[in-house]
Amino acid sequence: MRKLFIGISKMWGVSGVPGEFKMGAAMQVVDSFSKAWLCVEEGKIVGLGGEEGFFGPESLALEVNQFVEGLHCLKIDSPKSIVAGGVVKFECTDLGGVELLPGFIDSHTHLVFAAPRWKEFVMRIGGESYETIAAAGGGILNSAKALQAMDEDALFGQAAKRLQLMIAHGTTTVEIKSGYGLTVEAELKMLRVVGRLKLAFPIIIQSTFLGAHAIPMEYKEQPDLYVDLVINEMLPQVVAEGLADYIDVFCDRGFFSPAQTDRILKASIAVGLPSKIHANELGLTGGVQVAVANGSLSADHLEHCSSREIDILRDSFMSDGGGTMPVALPGTSYFLGIPYAPVRPMIDAGLPVALASDFNPGSSPILSLQTIWALACTQMKLLPAEALNAITCNAARALRLENNVGMLAPGMRADFFTTDSINALNTIPYFLGYNHCKQVFVLGNLQ
Repeated sequence: MRKLFIGISKMWGVSGVPGEFKMGAAMQVVDSFSKAWLCVEEGKIVGLGGEEGFFGPESLALEVNQFVEGLHCLKIDSPKSIVAGGVVKFECTDLGGVELLPGFIDSHTHLVFAAPRWKEFVMRIGGESYETIAAAGGGILNSAKALQAMDEDALFGQAAKRLQLMIAHGTTTVEIKSGYGLTVEAELKMLRVVGRLKLAFPIIIQSTFLGAHAIPMEYKEQPDLYVDLVINEMLPQVVAEGLADYIDVFCDRGFFSPAQTDRILKASIAVGLPSKIHANELGLTGGVQVAVANGSLSADHLEHCSSREIDILRDSFMSDGGGTMPVALPGTSYFLGIPYAPVRPMIDAGLPVALASDFNPGSSPILSLQTIWALACTQMKLLPAEALNAITCNAARALRLENNVGMLAPGMRADFFTTDSINALNTIPYFLGYNHCKQVFVLGNLQ
């Protein structure tokens, strides 16, 4: 049964073809339809249009326009079957004059964890730095201790509640990392929890193996032995059980060196697991270079990024189908009080940029991409349109899902949300502090 959504005053993020993402000045453009309609079949968009035109089969547009004309004076309070010639043509839903946007894509999260780290929050207010806390066995290592002690069912229950909140704020695709296990058993436990979330929720969930998130205290004097454990014991089991879509490494000062990161990424290439890395959060530490050299899908954080790194990232997009997407995490900069990634110079250099929440218990307990959108505008000086593209089509590209999600186009998943906010492109990041989502739809179904 085809579903027809009408009563859309403005539909943002529309396109005629799947697979687009925006680079440089093109990030300032968000195409839209006014007085719009959207047609969905079997969870995919088959056509969409408005006053400005339509995308999809012309026969469908003519058919829809005929029915919309006839329904113009009606108020459909619940889905209504539209019949012509004894045949049900559409199940029609009048959304009541809302604006509609593509579902957000959160390409970097640490959603599965055992406990918040509010004590460290208070310590930082008192003057301690994130690095100092981590070096003393806090930070990620604190989260690892708590997670190792919690059973899988409890982890799943907590993570499911957080994921429901994310969806309620408009996120319909999410990447979730391991990395709070740091033992073979605990890393596998985390990834199995992510696997259970995939089965329990209709949204797209991508899993990332991040065994190289921190060096456990017992390996501090011989960190290469922990790298050996990640490569020789963790990675083979992750691959054998099909638990991960990507691999990640925290390449930074006090964590994993470029040489250690290179070893892990080359091992992942050998088993066919694409990579994404944490790079340059704490300094100019070579993360961008090792990411690009190994064809990583994205380099995330980038709070420290010089013109040299920007040039290297830009050059990575010169080959067809290539490119290491810069992913900025403004929630982390806000929460830790560290520099923001220099996304304005990146975009001005012609690069695409994605944004993500980095939702985690230590450095970014922010799960709403609406908040990330606002921070990108106020703190990083992105235009609202640039920031929306960064949390939709460009974020989809960071996961290599741009042919499936990130825009509203024929053939793509019908993942979207509605809002009563007028001129939502600008008012969602402007009115900070509440949830603008009215309804969230995944595969065309109300959540």
